[in-house]
This record gives sequence, C-alpha cells and structure tokens, in this order.
Amino acid sequence: YGKNTIKFLRLHREGKKHFVKEVEVCTHLRLTSAQEYLEGNNSLVIPTDTIKNIVLVLAKKNGISSLEQFAIDICNHFMTTFCQVMYVKTYVQEVPWQRLHENGVPHIHSFICVPDGIRFCEAEQYRNGPLIVCAGIKDLKLMKATQSGFEGFYKNEHTTLPERHDRILCGELFCKWSYGECKDFDFDCIWNKVRECILEAFSGPPDCGEYSPSYQKTVNCIQMNVLSKVSQVQVIEVVLNNTFYNVLDMKNLGLTNDKEVLIPVEAPYGSCACTLGRKN
Repeated sequence: YGKNTIKFLRLHREGKKHFVKEVEVCTHLRLTSAQEYLEGNNSLVIPTDTIKNIVLVLAKKNGISSLEQFAIDICNHFMTTFCQVMYVKTYVQEVPWQRLHENGVPHIHSFICVPDGIRFCEAEQYRNGPLIVCAGIKDLKLMKATQSGFEGFYKNEHTTLPERHDRILCGELFCKWSYGECKDFDFDCIWNKVRECILEAFSGPPDCGEYSPSYQKTVNCIQMNVLSKVSQVQVIEVVLNNTFYNVLDMKNLGLTNDKEVLIPVEAPYGSCACTLGRKN
C-alpha cells in the first residue's frame, strides 16, 4: 500500500539565481505482517498521509540533487526508521522545466516547460537486500522523415499492407534501464548520456542518417548503442509505440501528392518492445 501522485515544486536559491525541480512521487510499502488485511489490526500501518508528509519533509531537508538520489533517500528513510517495513519502492518523475535563455544568456529565475521526454526513476529495497535503482525516459516523441522502410515481411490472405522502402518513422518512446549494484554514480550525467545515445541511434549521422528496416531493428540499435557506451547500464527496456502516416489522395482536388501531405493514423497503432541486458 502507499501514496500516489505526491506532487510538489522544490525551489532552491543561490543568491539571485533560482533552481526548480517539480516532481511527482509514488511510494509504496510492504509490512512484515498482513494483519491489517486479515484481522483489521492497523497497529503497524503507517498512514499514507504520513508517507506523503515524510516525502515532503525529505525534499525540504535534503533537497533534490538528482531524481535517483531523492528516491534513494526515501527508501533509506523508511528502512531505517520503521522496523515493520520489509520492502519499499519509490517512483519519481520530473516535470521538464528548462531554464530560459535570452540572446544566449541564461535567465536567473525564469523557466520554460519543454515536452522533449519525461525523466523518471525507481528505487526499491527489501530489508537486508540490495538497493535496486532504475531510471528512464518516457513520452519522448521522435520522427525521421525518410531513411525508413518495411519490406520482406510475412504475407498471407489477410495481408493488405504494401511494402515500403521509404516511409516516415515516427513513434513515442519509453526507455527504462537498471544500474545493477548501486554505487556513487553521477545520475544526471548518465541520464543525459543515455538520452544522447537514444537520439544518435534513432537518427543516425546528421548529414545522411541511417536506414531503418523496421521499428524492431531501431529499438535494438538504441539498446546496443546505450550498452556499448554507458557501462553503468546493465539492463535496458525500450518500447516504441508507432505513429503511421498515410499519403493523402488529392486527385479529386486536381493535385498530385508526392508524399508532401500526409495524415497521421491515431488508432490503432503498432508497438514493439524489447529488453536487453549484459551477458552476466
């Protein structure tokens, strides 16, 4: 049991310069006894309102140096404070505020919300067990206008999809990775590096791109790129929900449409997913 969607903004000041972290936290506990379920005995139950207050107090006292460290702080607090807690799991996601720049100069206290993917993390721990930390990015919308196709797929009497060697590849990406044994990592640096690897593998070189024969191959390229360049990542899960675009037939309007006006297909949409880890 636990408390979901604990939302707050943590403001930090260094002189005139302001820093903001707006987050949403979900914290769940498992107790040593199930007596509250079986017997209606609530003597060991930490109220969810107390859970919420603890999260807010930790934000005030410790600040949020990184999402992962804040999640670790929450787990550590419940494990060291309450002997009846045998398991704790915390999820934290961040509102993507970025500092405003005016003529290249960073503003000291103004920010803009940029929807270029939502950062999140999870930390979980069993009593006398290892601390497990995962991080990720979701709602990251990506598109490349060419260098993608889908050919040679299985066909039967139900197949109506034509083969394409030049199509738009577009999708909403979810990516989650685990660190294995949690050490003194620079979580912000690692997260930014993984994001760079995702964008690099999706798009290819900036002057020519890289051909994608399928969404599945693109997912695997993203995973392989991350695992080869970010040694701290042990296992990576990627889900790519596809957005298809159909060329609009404009003959009745007296126009030839050479893939210049396309209509997005909102539903149904395809999805592919894969989890890849290191051999050990």
